[in-house]
Amino acid sequence: MAIQEPPAQSTNLIGLTRADYKGRPSTLCKGCGHDSISARIISIAYDLSLKPSNVIKLSGIGCSSKTPAYFLNQSHGFNGLHGRMPSMATGATLANRDLLAIGVSGDGDTGSIGLGQFMHMVRRNVPVVYIIENNGVYGLTKGQFSATADEGQQLKYAGLNELPPIDLCHEAVINGCGFVARSFAGDPRQVEALLKAAISHRGTAVLDIISPCVSFNDNEDSTKSYSWGKQHEEVISDFTFIPFREEITVDYEEGTSTIVEMHDGSHIKLKKLDNNYDPTDKYAAMRLLETAHEKQEFITGLIYLNEGRPSLPELEKLPETPLVRLPEEKIRPSREALDALMRSMM
Repeated sequence: MAIQEPPAQSTNLIGLTRADYKGRPSTLCKGCGHDSISARIISIAYDLSLKPSNVIKLSGIGCSSKTPAYFLNQSHGFNGLHGRMPSMATGATLANRDLLAIGVSGDGDTGSIGLGQFMHMVRRNVPVVYIIENNGVYGLTKGQFSATADEGQQLKYAGLNELPPIDLCHEAVINGCGFVARSFAGDPRQVEALLKAAISHRGTAVLDIISPCVSFNDNEDSTKSYSWGKQHEEVISDFTFIPFREEITVDYEEGTSTIVEMHDGSHIKLKKLDNNYDPTDKYAAMRLLETAHEKQEFITGLIYLNEGRPSLPELEKLPETPLVRLPEEKIRPSREALDALMRSMM
C-alpha cells in the first residue's frame, strides 16, 4: 500500500509558511491576552508577506515586553530598559528607514515610567507600530495597579485604587498621533484589520489593545477583563483593510461607508455604524474618548487617522538610501571640509 505524503503547507507571496513567522513557546500564563495578540501578529505577517529580515521587534520591561520572543523569530529584536523602547525605535528607524518597527509595550511600560518617552515619540512621529498590551496591572510583579487601572477598583492583593486612569489613546490624539486605535484581545478579526492598517501608516501608529491578565485582573467588575470586554464592547465602525496589491472595489450605499487611501497605496474601507463616526475628525475623536470615559464605555476600532503628517525621517530630510547603507565618503567629512568648518567659527 502506498504511503500518502502529508499535504504541503501553503506559502505566501514570498514563499514562507505561517510557521515561519512563529517564535519561541510562550512562558506567559495560560489564557493571557498577550498570547492572542502574538498570534494575530503572526497571522497578519503571513497574510501581508512581510519579509522577517525587514522587521525589528522592540520592547521594554513587563509581561507584554516578553512577547516579541513569541513571534517572528527570523526578525531583528531589541529588548531594552523599562519605558525606553521609544528611544530605541527612534534610533533604529533613523539609522535604517527601510525597517518596519513593531514595538510591544504595556500599560505600565507606556503609562508610568515610559510616559515621557511615549509623548515625545508621538510628537516626533517616529515610524513605529506601537502596540500597548493593556491589562491595568503590573502582572510581572504580582498584580499592583498600573496607570490605566479603574478608579475604585478593588483587588485581593493590591487593595483599593483611588486614582483615575490615564487614557493612552486620548494622550496620543492630543499629542498629534496620526493613527490611534483601540481593540480587544478577544476580537481577533478587528485586531488583525487594525494591525494591517497600522503597518501601512507612515508615522507612529498607536494600537491600545485591552489584554486581560488572567492571574490578577480578570474579575467581572474590571473593564480589563474578558467578560467585561465581551459584554460591553462598542465597535465604532466596521473596518476592512485592502492591501495595495489587491483590486480596490467599492460596494456600499451612499453615506454609509468611506474609503481612506494610505500613503503606500493601500486602502481602508470604513463602514459607518449608527453613530456615523468620522475617524478623520480630531475633535470628534477627543469627544468620543471623553464621553466613553465618563460613561465607562468600552469603544473599539479606528479612533483617529491623519495621513498628512510627515514622519520623523521625512522631517529630518533623510536620504532614500538608509544611513546604514551609505558609503563612508558620504557620512565622514573630509579633512578639508572639517578645516573649512573650523575656520568659519573663528
